[in-house]
Amino acid sequence: MLTYNLERNSKTSLYESLYIFIKHDILSGRLKNDERLPSKRSLSQHLKVSVITVENAYAQLIAEGYVYAIEKKGYFVSLVEKNTRSLKMPALRKTQVTQKEYLMDFQQNSVFSESFPFTVWAKTMREIILEQDKKLLQPVDFNGSLELREAIAQYLFHFRGMSVNSENIVIGAGTEYLYNLITQLLGKEKTYAVENPGYTKVSKIYGINGIMCEHINLDSKGLSVNCLRNSKADIVHISPAHHYPTGIVMPVGRRQSLLKWANEKEGRYILEDDYDSEFRFVGKPIPTLFSTDYNQKVIYFNTFSKTIAPSIRISYMILPTHLFEKFNTQMNFYSCTVPSFEQYTLARFINNGSFEKHINRTKKLCRQKRDAVISAIRESPLSDKVTINEEKSGLHFLIKIDTRIPDNELKLLAEKKGVRLVFMTDYLFTPEEKYAHILIFNYSGIDISRLHEVLQILSNLIK
Repeated sequence: MLTYNLERNSKTSLYESLYIFIKHDILSGRLKNDERLPSKRSLSQHLKVSVITVENAYAQLIAEGYVYAIEKKGYFVSLVEKNTRSLKMPALRKTQVTQKEYLMDFQQNSVFSESFPFTVWAKTMREIILEQDKKLLQPVDFNGSLELREAIAQYLFHFRGMSVNSENIVIGAGTEYLYNLITQLLGKEKTYAVENPGYTKVSKIYGINGIMCEHINLDSKGLSVNCLRNSKADIVHISPAHHYPTGIVMPVGRRQSLLKWANEKEGRYILEDDYDSEFRFVGKPIPTLFSTDYNQKVIYFNTFSKTIAPSIRISYMILPTHLFEKFNTQMNFYSCTVPSFEQYTLARFINNGSFEKHINRTKKLCRQKRDAVISAIRESPLSDKVTINEEKSGLHFLIKIDTRIPDNELKLLAEKKGVRLVFMTDYLFTPEEKYAHILIFNYSGIDISRLHEVLQILSNLIK
């Protein structure tokens, strides 16, 4: 029997790997001329792969003349010139990147797995399979299924007070994908302004698309409009409802100033990222810039990665009517990157009220966990060395640490103890002394049972 170690995590498919191994054994002489090969079924059972995998490998070998088949008898090695010298096998093994395990990782901001309604989600999926069986095999509109777009429009109307035309919504697999679409739609000759400090992935995406970025400093009210005016920016990317990482909620006066800036020149736009607006614990949700924009200058982005799970990979943007018409004319050859099954499932999940119940339950758990974490910090040996800020919304808050240890040095010391820290300085594009020693405390995904031990470690490091 032929025995090979097929790498399932390799970028090379299983059938290609099997084909390469058998071809090597034929050319090296290990497999002799006219030698009978194992049947497809027996080899698949032996290697723990599908019959289709073996069949495809054999078919490729037959096509290239290394193997021939005799009906009802099997597969045999063809008469080929052997090369008994050492043959270098193609590299099939791929280096796997292992994720380091931490006692606590403050860089990750995962969702609460305990709040996810697995039973309801599974029930909804079964309903969609039974009801939409044939429809699931058909492609959806280039900008996403009508069912999901209408569900999102209704949800935004009730939760965010936004009047949205479902035709202007574009569904995509993650906001990163949508940012790439925007650069193509608006033109890569534009200059983009991004927040400093800010979410670094945004500027990386624009940079890899060859777009010029200017980093605009923040003040106590968010992105500085004065600095924006002094830049060459045509497009500004902001998160006004809850800035990451500072936690600043942009007041209405600053929002009006931004809209005024956008209206002063043709071709200027504001990209509004509303990534975790659902998680506000005090007062009503902050109105969006999109809702107060009467000149179609705001492009709105949001995602279900925070509210449901990062793995769902469903995000959306809402384009002003004139930009959607341009998108429809120039870019409708793109296929929607989210499978129809997930779109119909999410649409049903929203429409039947399950999403709202899930959000309310998750907010309650987040609030309880945040309160427990803050209480633990205030009762810990660290309490007299830290000040807690921006804890009223979102899935993170800030801790100002009274220390002279540089942020990078403290990160290295903590990592040796199994604690992964992330500081405001990690999100700066240009140095700003006022952001030194501010720890970003992403609390939603931490194991609270380990918090006492971690706080003691940090206290010891600081002292």
